[in-house]
Amino acid sequence: MPSRSRRNQAQIGSAHLRLVPRRDAALPTASERTIRVVLADDRALMRRNLRLLLHDEEGVEVIAEAADLVAVACQLHAHRPDVLVLDLGMSNGSSIEAVGRLREQESSTQIVVLTMNDSPVLVQMALDAGAIGFVLKELADAELAPAVRSAADGREYLSPGVAGRLESLRRSLGRGS
Repeated sequence: MPSRSRRNQAQIGSAHLRLVPRRDAALPTASERTIRVVLADDRALMRRNLRLLLHDEEGVEVIAEAADLVAVACQLHAHRPDVLVLDLGMSNGSSIEAVGRLREQESSTQIVVLTMNDSPVLVQMALDAGAIGFVLKELADAELAPAVRSAADGREYLSPGVAGRLESLRRSLGRGS
């Protein structure tokens, strides 16, 4: 019987043990936590290359991939990533229109658009739809990681050449920045 009593005391003692968080502990910032990313491109080779680009980035984890817009919606719902890297040339629908729908579905997920098209009109359409970043595929090796980090912090990121053309377009339309 003594062993049973000790066991009950141990169970009672552990049931009353509570850990109280320290009041001075701050929530982690995006730079202090792992940024969870979903990659969406209809070409497997491109997704693999993007995954390799982000693989060695400290604090960035690719948690899922998607090959079409239906799979993108499923992955967002299942994983609730911090950032979605979305190819605008997906084969089964308008990715620009999808940006708005995806932002409504998962408002906490930031969207970085990835494309070969550097049209400032397309950039503005993507931003208006709810994207926070715009990266040209040809510059992804240098710009994807900074774009993902900026997006995770809620800051806009535009490939520099695209940003200049977008500013010119906005001035010509009288929109400002």
